[in-house]
Amino acid sequence: MLSAFARAFQTPDLRKKLLFTLGIMVLFRLGSHIPVPGVDFQAVNACVKETKNSGLFGLVNLFSGGALLQLTIFALGIMPYITASIILQLLTVVIPRLEALKKEGQAGTAKITQYTRYLTIALAVLQGTGIVATASSGALFSGCPYANQIVPDTGVFRIAVMVLTMTAGTTVIMWLGELITDRGIGNGMSLLIFTSIAAQFPSSMWAIKQSGTIGDGWVEFLSVVAVGIIVVMLVIFVEQAQRRIPVQYAKRMIGRRAFGGTSTYIPLKVNQAGVIPVIFASSLLYIPALVVQLTNSQAGWAVWIRTNFVKGDHPIYMATYFLLIVFFAFFYVAISFNPEEVADNMKKYGGFIPGIRAGRPTAEYLNYVLTRITWPGSLYLGLIALIPMIALVAFGQQTNFPFGGTSVLIVVGVGLETVKQIESQLQQRNYEGFLR
Repeated sequence: MLSAFARAFQTPDLRKKLLFTLGIMVLFRLGSHIPVPGVDFQAVNACVKETKNSGLFGLVNLFSGGALLQLTIFALGIMPYITASIILQLLTVVIPRLEALKKEGQAGTAKITQYTRYLTIALAVLQGTGIVATASSGALFSGCPYANQIVPDTGVFRIAVMVLTMTAGTTVIMWLGELITDRGIGNGMSLLIFTSIAAQFPSSMWAIKQSGTIGDGWVEFLSVVAVGIIVVMLVIFVEQAQRRIPVQYAKRMIGRRAFGGTSTYIPLKVNQAGVIPVIFASSLLYIPALVVQLTNSQAGWAVWIRTNFVKGDHPIYMATYFLLIVFFAFFYVAISFNPEEVADNMKKYGGFIPGIRAGRPTAEYLNYVLTRITWPGSLYLGLIALIPMIALVAFGQQTNFPFGGTSVLIVVGVGLETVKQIESQLQQRNYEGFLR
């Protein structure tokens, strides 16, 4: 990996792309520290230091690089765009018009991307309004004595300016991500998410060291580093693992030329769903806690939710979280990979799996294999997502464990994809030929 980056900086074209990408990342992090107009920044800092565990808004705060709880112009981060992309991807299976657009190629994809942008802005307005209303009521930092001083002016004009600023910040983030995709090394949105999550690693690690008691905190610090290395190695191993189903194409004579006769394979990843099930499960579990916090009800059901679902370290919460991840893993794989469509395309072009008849038997075989490899993939996702919660109980501290859950899955996945892209671009420019 290091040699690939070294050779990339030696290539003028790639060096420009890498420096441009790094510049956009710096600009993105700079915007994550500029407060929204109308916010008392001193009160925000006091509450952030006092309430280290972000609990309810942890997922949005993670994707914003800690900008949400500081109420900056990039407070919403990339989360509205992720939500919009997931919604459009789900609707593509349900709405025939979107499914037809997806099959039209580049023109249809551009249209779906435009719809995603519109939906992102709408979601940013909704999420911005909810966060500003929560901050104005003092519920964003429950238990902080300065919570009611975060937004001194709660007038309609001031609130509208804050929501508009956060929405504009989300739009700028979208633009920055597309700039990286067009002029940088690609995967713009993923790299911005990578930047947001990686920016919180140093502070999380140092907080673990400061809160430690054995050997001035160094024993806990080194233990977390060792566990983190093992978790990252496990994630890399599973993310790279795939089941390759061999496919052969029969020869076809068109005129005097023969086409086909080649052999290839269908790569089915063990973690075919990626990080989407974790995001789905986290978002779904935040809904009851958000409802209870906004309504401030003292009914029996509200007390039960506060006891079991707000802190995130209760066994009932962990079990529900794990089961939801397993369910959404199967659900997302079922809607994103269609065995019947793959079997029909193979049959159309003369392809077949050795030992399996074309058509319906091929679809059944693909479905059987996909179900078998999704089981270990979903269990792996659930265990990785539970690591921060188990560490919270084990260490007995209110700091976020950095090596686990959504953070390590995204950081490792985006890192592997970025290295692959850099290596592929290097191979295009430095083809050695037959003689070295």
